Amino acid sequence: MNIQEQECGAVRVLKPDGPLTDQGADDLKSRVDGLLGGGLGRCVVDASATQYADSRGLEVLVEVNEQIARTGHPLKLCGVNETLRQALELTGLAAQFEFFADANSAVRSFL
Repeated sequence: MNIQEQECGAVRVLKPDGPLTDQGADDLKSRVDGLLGGGLGRCVVDASATQYADSRGLEVLVEVNEQIARTGHPLKLCGVNETLRQALELTGLAAQFEFFADANSAVRSFL
């Protein structure tokens, strides 16, 4: 999976391209692990290019959220389509995340 990465001040925006499944989900987790190792705790996942997530993808989002929350900053999701949002809601996971329409709004929410 290709994961675009953009730094906006002290916030890192990760944009996975494709469904969040198996290896792609693990790639996202590895990327976040690297960010946290570098001391950066402010992270946005731009899901605008993510069509859906399987159970592993949802699990990774929860794991990543818990990791980032230990830095004192919640994981913020933006650009989440209806399919992914429904999966998060049906599994009871949606309440664990903050949702934003776009990356700019999510980045600004850290201020």
